[in-house]
Amino acid sequence: MNQSDDDLVFLDDRDGQSERPQSLVNRWKMLIVDDEPEVHSITKLVLADFQYKGRPAQFISAYSAAEARGVLAREDDIAIILLDVVMETDDAGLQLVHHIREDLKNRHVRIILRTGQPGQAPERAVILDYDINDYKAKTQLTAQQLFTTTVAALRSYEDIMAIETNRRGLEKIIEASSSLFQARSMKLFAAGVLTQLSALLGVGPDAILCVQRGSVMGRNHDGIYVLAGSGRFESLINEPAAEHVDQGVLQAVLQCLELRRHVYGPDHCTLYIRTPNHRENVVYLRSDRPLSDLDRSLIELFCGKISVGFDNLSRFEQARRAQEATLVLLSGMAERDRAAATADSLRVAAVAERIARALQAAGKVPDSADEPLAETIGFAAVLHDVGNTTLDPALLSKAMALDPGERVAMQAHTLAGQTLLGRAAALADNRGFLHLAAEVARSHHERWDGSGYPDGLAGEAIPLAARIVAVADVYDAMTSPRPWRPAHPTADAVAAIRAGAGTQFDPEVVAAFLSVADELETGALDGQP
Repeated sequence: MNQSDDDLVFLDDRDGQSERPQSLVNRWKMLIVDDEPEVHSITKLVLADFQYKGRPAQFISAYSAAEARGVLAREDDIAIILLDVVMETDDAGLQLVHHIREDLKNRHVRIILRTGQPGQAPERAVILDYDINDYKAKTQLTAQQLFTTTVAALRSYEDIMAIETNRRGLEKIIEASSSLFQARSMKLFAAGVLTQLSALLGVGPDAILCVQRGSVMGRNHDGIYVLAGSGRFESLINEPAAEHVDQGVLQAVLQCLELRRHVYGPDHCTLYIRTPNHRENVVYLRSDRPLSDLDRSLIELFCGKISVGFDNLSRFEQARRAQEATLVLLSGMAERDRAAATADSLRVAAVAERIARALQAAGKVPDSADEPLAETIGFAAVLHDVGNTTLDPALLSKAMALDPGERVAMQAHTLAGQTLLGRAAALADNRGFLHLAAEVARSHHERWDGSGYPDGLAGEAIPLAARIVAVADVYDAMTSPRPWRPAHPTADAVAAIRAGAGTQFDPEVVAAFLSVADELETGALDGQP
């Protein structure tokens, strides 16, 4: 800008419409709130070619405080507000400041007060009493001063948003560390890592990808899988990178793995993270600028610190899978035909987990139990018939209908299962899946109308997990062959469960089951934990 830029010239609005149309993506949003159209025109004219860190401005106009409230209700990423004081009322601008800070709780946007009547809003009083970031009289605000003020405000806004993004990333990492037993904890941790790195570099949400060489959720050990991603990569989590990631990104990842070091390009970087347990992870980030030495130092320090986190989470997931395998072995011991029993238990567990997640999605699970139930009901369902270990094997393999005495003996498996699992649960320090499994083992043959066994419980007196497993167990029993009959068609099983709503089964559990019934083809569930 030269000296002549310091002179403001008020032009007709049409003169401000000559700028070429540009994409509104990745622009700094600036809201002009003033009841004088000329102020809008001259502001847009002066800042028409404005850019900060390669990003131009997007101007939004409001001609009253009331109109500005509507804009702020729609737009939550405005960086700067250039605000007049006197509009529809003498203090309309100051009331808008109060609304932004107190009602909307927006502490991020930078508010620059511009007034043509300083007597209506004395500078000292306004600065002390209102949360504004700058105060300018319109007569003082030359083109050069407007440019300088805008850059200073954007620097402040950028720093605040970086801190906010860091805070969100830390929340995800803390959440992951506090729930390591959950299968999704690795995803949360990796997502938090990506959020932190994006904040350090200032890259957009579509530019982030994290892959892992080796096993991801039980996949092929020789593959490269997407561990976490955001934007256009978010839907690829757990998918093979070679099949879903574009070739340019994939080649950059493969180069990083081959060199086993960070690689910095002009528009992207790939970060190599090798954990103490020798797992290899690569983070790909696309950037619209070369990274500075400070950027690189911060990134490398961060990667070194979080490598242990990846390792710890991997160990927890391995322990979880070992736990699953142990439970499957125990469930198989409960039946004479162990291979068939294992498959049955895994199918019941898979159906029960899907029902539980459908209930959770519908808001039908208590807040205090929703995530633990959805995550652990599969474990509990695997052991629902563990009491069969106490029965005569001949009774379990009998090909004919049971007589009354045999039926009583068979029903005793519920109490036996609760006793066995209750002893194990007593050794645990807190309430976990073994407590849930004990409830399920005892109560999965109870009926909604109170005519079930062993306790004749009715309605919501039956534990929720047992109500879920009751539906899953009947579905699997009907669609699986038995020594005395072939498997029923899936449609017949679904119809029978629908008919049992309100008598044998909890109606809400049945509704959740029906919402996922199309996915529950028996063959698709074989071998699932």
